[in-house]
Amino acid sequence: MATSTSNILSGPPAILGGWPAFPEGLPFVRPTLPPEEALLDRIRTVLSTGMLTNGRFVRELEERAADYLGVRHCIAVASCTSGLMLVLRASELSGDVVLPSFTFAATAHAVAWNSLRPVFADVDESTLTLSAQAAAAAVGVRTSAILATHTFGTPCDVEGLAAAARANGIKLFFDAAHAFGSRRAGTPVGRFGDAEVFSLSPTKVLVAAEGGLIATNDDLLAERCRIGRDYANPGDYDCRFVGLNARMSEVHAAIALGSLEGLNDRIELRNRLVALYQQVLGEVPGVSFPTVAAADRSTYKDFTVLIDPDLFGMDAAELVKALAAEGIQTRRYYSPPVHAMQAYQSLAVTKGGLPVTERASARVLTLPLWGAMTEDHIGGVSSAVARIQRSIERGQLRSPNAEKIRRSAEEDSHRG
Repeated sequence: MATSTSNILSGPPAILGGWPAFPEGLPFVRPTLPPEEALLDRIRTVLSTGMLTNGRFVRELEERAADYLGVRHCIAVASCTSGLMLVLRASELSGDVVLPSFTFAATAHAVAWNSLRPVFADVDESTLTLSAQAAAAAVGVRTSAILATHTFGTPCDVEGLAAAARANGIKLFFDAAHAFGSRRAGTPVGRFGDAEVFSLSPTKVLVAAEGGLIATNDDLLAERCRIGRDYANPGDYDCRFVGLNARMSEVHAAIALGSLEGLNDRIELRNRLVALYQQVLGEVPGVSFPTVAAADRSTYKDFTVLIDPDLFGMDAAELVKALAAEGIQTRRYYSPPVHAMQAYQSLAVTKGGLPVTERASARVLTLPLWGAMTEDHIGGVSSAVARIQRSIERGQLRSPNAEKIRRSAEEDSHRG
């Protein structure tokens, strides 16, 4: 439990010997699980029938998810990664796929595993989702698809990306891992492009322990993904293409069905918690936020802030250490970006440079956000960030990179 906000604000930060905001520790994430009894009833049904895969709960999950999203087809799979792999394979693509580098590595993994070449394009400075203009500029004669990510649950510029795909006669897919329940101007994410793929892993708002969902209105693509998740064997053992074992188990579907209950309430709660974060952190010099359009809804699978080292006085990596002393777990999504990872330095190309991606990846800091967090939790984290910045401003805490930050600020001033 956090100490009082007044004590946190008045005392030194824990990294200078002050009392930590969370002496017992504040975890970065804690999954919200469905009610135990209803879940156990479903699992007992699974055990009594002996049908561990390809059973009633997977079918029910697919039907209910399709109804929630307003699409013709949902195909349950073992993970979002396997779903992305299947969508690309089932679409019989070749050549290049344009995608952001500011994303989880699995987005690019699905491309590379299909022997397609990832071509990285920059993200929009406000939303940190794939820029439609950058994606259009990255399309070449080899390009067969654009694969965008609804980063942190923020809907992409789906209209701009769709226009770019149409203009070039290529496919459009979305890694919607974070975005089951997000809306673009009132329309559920899941209805856009040729297909969208969701994750149901423990850090998501809709949880199946492990699993994913492919959403599409393309009947042929849906059929190919359905057989593709079972080795591309339609039942006669004459595999139609090189598929995967990507089935979702009945137990995972049972968990997901329970997690569907109250989903919208949980998303609304996360939005309220984010608003509380922004209320306090918005007054801290050097802290800013990616934006979500007023007409859109984000799931806020993650709450990520951007730390400007010149204004805050400390870079994001250093702030991670200072918050760890406060008992606060954090992550840095996405640092490094995919194009800087060892795995992709020889596998991919970058068109036009990625200045926004590189600047964002140097500044990102993802703070704790989960369904059972309280206003006291949010206040404790926000106040810990504020007092760290204030101690730097007063000269009580000096960044190890202070001289580097000072020189960078001077260079920016000269360029201006």
